[in-house]
Formats: sequence, C-alpha cells, structure tokens
Amino acid sequence: MAERHQQQMQVGHPTDAIKSLLPQRGPSKSQVLAVVTLFPVGGALLCLAGLTLAGTLTGLALATPVFLLFSPVLVPAALTIALAVTGFLTSGAFGITALSSLSWMINYMRGMRGSGGVGEQMEHAKRRVQETAGHMGQRVGQKIQDTART
Repeated sequence: MAERHQQQMQVGHPTDAIKSLLPQRGPSKSQVLAVVTLFPVGGALLCLAGLTLAGTLTGLALATPVFLLFSPVLVPAALTIALAVTGFLTSGAFGITALSSLSWMINYMRGMRGSGGVGEQMEHAKRRVQETAGHMGQRVGQKIQDTART
C-alpha cells in the first residue's frame, strides 16, 4: 500500500500534466484587443460569404430553365464568340511576331553596314577562329609533353 502511494506521488495528479501544457499567464492586452477587433470583422465577412453563396445558388436556380430553353441558340453563339476571340488573338500574335522579326532584320542589317560590311565581319571571325585553334593546339601539345614526361 505504501508503494502505491509513493507511485501516485511521483506521477502526480492527472490534471497536472494538462496544466503543464497551458501557459502560466493569461493573454496579453494586445492579444485581447486583437481578438475583440478581429472577431466582428471575421463574423461580418462570414455573413457576406453566406449571402453571396445564397445569391449565387438562387441565381443559378432561376437561370437554369432559361439556359435550357435558349441552349440551341446560346451554345452556337458561345462557340462562335470563342472562335472569333481565338482568331483575333492568333492574328495579333502573328502580327507582333512579324513586326518583331522585321525590326530585328532591319537592326541586324543596319549593324552590318555600320561596322564596315559583311566582308570585314567575316575576316574578323576567321581570325578569331584561327587564333583559338592555334591556342588550343599549343595547349594540347603542352599536355602531351607533360604526359610524356611523367
């Protein structure tokens, strides 16, 4: 019996474990003020959300018979409008692509004439390729010599 009493003293009362999880102090003034301020705002927004849902469901219930009656007209009209919008958007995209391509070509041609023409640019490119090839050849030769030494 004495052992059981000792075990209960070590474990403590079951509510002690729960009390240890709770904060020791109460909420601060700023926390209370935040709750007091935000609770009515949240409630009002929740009411507005409920009213919006009710209005949407009522409008859908009233509009469904109208949609069913006029669907032979509405479906082709919606398809026609969708195709027309797609056509306009595609046309605009092609037009912008064409204009940007022409603009790029004009700027490219102006850049060629301004720097001395195509011939000079080709000569410059050939020189750079030859210099790079020569440099790479020297590096490969040096690597081969280093490998042969070891």
